[in-house]
Order: sequence, then C-alpha cells, then structure tokens
Amino acid sequence: MREYRLFLKRLKRARLDAGLTQAEAAKLFSRPQSFVSKSESGERGVDFVELLHLAKIYRKPVSFFEVS
Repeated sequence: MREYRLFLKRLKRARLDAGLTQAEAAKLFSRPQSFVSKSESGERGVDFVELLHLAKIYRKPVSFFEVS
C-alpha cells in the first residue's frame, strides 16, 4: 500500500532528523534495535501508542507521520 510505504519513510526520516541511530532510538524506547529496524522496514506494524512514544523520542508531532 502506497500510504504505508510513505509512513515508513517518514518514520525513518523522523529518526534521522533526530540524529539517532536505530540502536540509540531503540535504547530510548527500551526495545531491541531489531524493533526499530523491523518497524522501519514494515516487517512489523507500529500501533498508535508506539507511534506516540516514537514521536516524542524523535521530537516530532504525530501529524508529521500523517500521509494523504
């Protein structure tokens, strides 16, 4: 699905904009690095509560991840 691919790109962009590696982001989220990797690749889904936490870690409003 096109929208989900755009969401995944924004998810990765948010992390990069925050200047974080996958390992650093995972540590801040108290998850293994594979969580971030699989989330960014689409191998696992990101639920809304997880997105809220990631948005906070990446210092982005939730609306940043919105695709249309």
